[in-house]
Amino acid sequence: MTAFDLGLRGQHCWLDLGDGSRVMLPVTRWHATADDADGVLLDACHGPAIDLGCGPGRLTAALAGRGIPALGVDLSPVAVRLTRARGVPALRRNVFEPLPGEGRWRHALLADGNVGIGGDPVAMLRRAGELVRPGGTVLVEVESPGRGAGRQRARVSAAEQRGEWFDWAWLGADAVELAADVAGLRCAWLTERSGRWFAELVRPTDHAGVAQP
Repeated sequence: MTAFDLGLRGQHCWLDLGDGSRVMLPVTRWHATADDADGVLLDACHGPAIDLGCGPGRLTAALAGRGIPALGVDLSPVAVRLTRARGVPALRRNVFEPLPGEGRWRHALLADGNVGIGGDPVAMLRRAGELVRPGGTVLVEVESPGRGAGRQRARVSAAEQRGEWFDWAWLGADAVELAADVAGLRCAWLTERSGRWFAELVRPTDHAGVAQP
């Protein structure tokens, strides 16, 4: 079992960064029910949503509890099992591989730093934009203002276990509008709640200016 999987099972774990710094991962939040800050993302969902990097599935389950069709996607088999244990569907898949309903989802979620998947926030936003329909939205959690955008190597550590190094990135609130523009999306709003920052990015409509149904 990997260090990340131990975190998914509730054990404290950290993100070790290539510059020597270490960040405690919010394992308790992953396993809790959706909180008030998560509500920023949940309240912006009004139709079928795909939760990219769903982890234990708190947001996927919260959406389903609101009557919104939702699918969790994660590369970790432990994450997929935990999400399914909440009674909601989840798929083990790399988010850059083909996924169900491409181009037809109304919303795609990138919470808990998942915009950093693959080490390129623009590529991740572009991929999420491909999954939603024209006029659909990518709902993303970003870092606090002043962080800008960057990337470096990282690994997950838990107790005495160390994971493999991988490419990771971050995107700050001050850099999200530019990253969205490069990815072909439009930033509709940016907001803060309980110290966490969120943005809604819109996929442009077709050339006639009308969103697909």
